[in-house]
Amino acid sequence: MHGPELLLLLVGALLVGAGAKRLNWSAPLVLVGVGLAVSFIPGLPEFALDPELILVLVLAPLLYSAALDSSFHNIRANLRPIGLLAVGLVLATTLAVGWVAHLVLPGLSLPAALVLGAVVAPPDAVAAVAIGQRLHLPRRAMTLLTGESLINDATALTAYKVAVAAAAGATATWLDGTRTFLISAGGGVLVGLVIGFGVRWIRDRLDDGVMESALGMLVPFGAYIFAEELHASGVLAVVIAGLYIGHHATRSSYYTRLQDTAVWRSVDVVLESFVFALIGLQLRNVVRDVDITAGLLWAAAAVLAATIVVRFLWMYPAAYLPPLLSRRIREREGSPGWRGVTVLSWAGMRGVVSLAAASALPLDLPGRDVIVFCAFVVTVGTLLIQGLSLPFVIRKLGFRGDEERTDALAEAQVQHAAAQAAVRTLDEVIGGESGTPEHVVERLRIMAEHRGNAAWERLGRQEDESPAASYRRLRRTMLAAERKVFVQARDDGQIDDEVLYRVLRELDLEEAAISRE
Repeated sequence: MHGPELLLLLVGALLVGAGAKRLNWSAPLVLVGVGLAVSFIPGLPEFALDPELILVLVLAPLLYSAALDSSFHNIRANLRPIGLLAVGLVLATTLAVGWVAHLVLPGLSLPAALVLGAVVAPPDAVAAVAIGQRLHLPRRAMTLLTGESLINDATALTAYKVAVAAAAGATATWLDGTRTFLISAGGGVLVGLVIGFGVRWIRDRLDDGVMESALGMLVPFGAYIFAEELHASGVLAVVIAGLYIGHHATRSSYYTRLQDTAVWRSVDVVLESFVFALIGLQLRNVVRDVDITAGLLWAAAAVLAATIVVRFLWMYPAAYLPPLLSRRIREREGSPGWRGVTVLSWAGMRGVVSLAAASALPLDLPGRDVIVFCAFVVTVGTLLIQGLSLPFVIRKLGFRGDEERTDALAEAQVQHAAAQAAVRTLDEVIGGESGTPEHVVERLRIMAEHRGNAAWERLGRQEDESPAASYRRLRRTMLAAERKVFVQARDDGQIDDEVLYRVLRELDLEEAAISRE
């Protein structure tokens, strides 16, 4: 893929994604559909999928950004079910789908069929998380989806390496595979911790928001490449580094946190748009490289069905047996509701990792074209079938979170205590100083009281505008008037652009503060 083609793809994907969001449609699914539709347009450049480009330049930053935003405490509290999904389910899918593929594709050897199973084993939660956030899934369900997507790629890629070695004729036993997985996972965790600690240590001493953000942007690429050079899991290294740095983000300056959030959200939009459009555009390449027959189509459909069904067959026992067998798990986690288990079972859409892994297969691997074709069918099939129907399933089952009011109440309580602490600190400082104007002290008290009351007011009646809402609305109007005056002064030559930009930043930060909810 050359520069002009890459630029064309990025611009087109962003425009399609922006249109989808404006219409409140699922951008990933729309991008896949548009990619499929335009893949056969005459004269369209060939958008070949480069596995190394995808894993290093796309997957690594996407995983890192997701890890930065993930809650370390929530993931740690749900590590057992996440492990069952990210490790147990991936391995079960590899075996089950491989067995089905071997049955329906007689020309595909069992080792090659297991390669296909490993390729389609890891779900990609980007589309599912986007839908879940829009429909307000419960926090624990979102944690399970996100935690699974952060770790399952490492499991699948390790199983993939072992299966490819076996399919290529190398002698590989289950003991070898287990040893490889443990070394790869352990090395990835260690590399991630070392890089995360090192980057945090350096950032704590830089005291420069721009340099801190710039250093942070290098982390996913450095962690992935360094871990892979040591034959460890680059995916796990990126995830662990992101979790560690994100958990300690409270030690950074406000400037760094605001800038990191803006930068990584922009990166997410660009990369996710690129990835899902690229998935759809692979149709022409896949169809061209394989001899499509009715038998192959039926076999690919069977592999797709097996991929979907095995998640259901795993999810229900994995959700209900541990609490049934362990009193400790039952007391700590309770019994899972069938609605949540059903939604999570249906949220197993595959993504670009499956296509990248299939494209990276050796060209002389027996059955390679069939594996690539089936991987494409599973990826696009799960995205369109499950992705399009997931909102209906969530609404039909009534599976929604109830944390919003609980969070608001907790925030109000803590915000009230924080405001009281701020006022006490103000009194202590004023008591040790002299000459502070009374109107300054009074203004600071009012600001603290306003912040303390705003959260409580959000819990009150919604039909009438609260005092905090009135304040925000009127203050935004005032800020807009101030901006207009400064812009006009710049246009009239009264002030320089440098002055305008400095003032605009101050006004923007204040508006961001009052518009945070």
